[in-house]
Amino acid sequence: MPEIAQPALPQATLQRLRFDGAELAGAVADLGVLVPIAVALIVQNGLSATAVLLPAGLLYLVAGLLYRLPVPVQPLKAFGAIAIAQGLGTDEIAAGALLMGGIFVLLGGSGLLDRVAKIFPRPIIRGVQLSVGLLFCQLAWKLTTQPPAAFTDHNLPIWWLAGGTVVVVLGCWFMDRRLVALVLMLIAVLGIALAGHGPLVLGPSSIELPGFSTGAFTTAAVALVLPQLPLTFANSCLATADAARTYFGGAASRVRPGRLAMTLGVANLFAGAIGGMPVCHGAGGMTAHYSFGARTGGAPILMGAALLFLAIIFGASLATLLAGFPLPILAGLLAIAGLLHIALLKDLEGRAHWALAIAVGVTGFFVNLAVALLGALLIWWATEALTAFRGGRNKAAP
Repeated sequence: MPEIAQPALPQATLQRLRFDGAELAGAVADLGVLVPIAVALIVQNGLSATAVLLPAGLLYLVAGLLYRLPVPVQPLKAFGAIAIAQGLGTDEIAAGALLMGGIFVLLGGSGLLDRVAKIFPRPIIRGVQLSVGLLFCQLAWKLTTQPPAAFTDHNLPIWWLAGGTVVVVLGCWFMDRRLVALVLMLIAVLGIALAGHGPLVLGPSSIELPGFSTGAFTTAAVALVLPQLPLTFANSCLATADAARTYFGGAASRVRPGRLAMTLGVANLFAGAIGGMPVCHGAGGMTAHYSFGARTGGAPILMGAALLFLAIIFGASLATLLAGFPLPILAGLLAIAGLLHIALLKDLEGRAHWALAIAVGVTGFFVNLAVALLGALLIWWATEALTAFRGGRNKAAP
């Protein structure tokens, strides 16, 4: 199996922004998460295409400039999936974004999240990353076997979509990922051009400010925010900071859980104000960007600039344009990011740590991440307390 974590570059090199082919290849590696949810929110939920991409593009720019590393930006996955499945409208989605934004600005600005993060040991964080890796693989499987009707090639045979996905995964696994990513983007652009979207309408799509009500906030709090909170806390803040340290060592000192909470929180306040797509960071996206060659904040800046360009110049035609994005490429990028993210567990030592990480990952994936985190913390600290108690008794014995 190819190695993921490579020796960290010197801190000065990491903090200097680069805009070369490796950064460009790394920039597009996480589109497998962004594009399907963005298209569904535009086509199925009626969100403005420009409003969907503006928060993501701006947060990418801020992340690149602030962290100086390839810190990713993704849609809120559980939030987005529930909103799409229930057909919620702009008001409920915007209310949920405002609630998420307020909560994480408070957690990050108060310093509480940084203090809480210290009680989570590495095996539990690796379990969260396992859960996210499994989620990525599941999303890739669903894109292949149950392709969304919003995409142009959703009516292609399953064997064709699956075969294309396998080719993408194998190419990314065994070949130079930077070259593969650039080739895939060229193929995607060609696929979009051949999708038959009709005449392009230049300019942004119209943005209608959401109307807020008690009902919208109540629905958002119960249906969208509560299921998303544990995932955002664990994956967007704790696991992303840990992945940054794993890949970049001391150069990742800026990437702290509390600061990640602040940046995603402010972005969601903006997304809620304009009726846009709620966003977050994500450890799986960090792995995707890194594995395809990104080493500096140049990658998120490139992606942010591209998203803002699309939002402003092609926003009026974006729904049909993005619907032509080839599904095998999206599914393949998701699958390879998931597999590489799962491989982060390789630095665990001892059966107990492996067992705890696997238990967290599997429970979080199949049941609930909040339950997995609470149970794992109780087990870990009870074990630590028992070990300390036994050690104290042994020292006291004559």
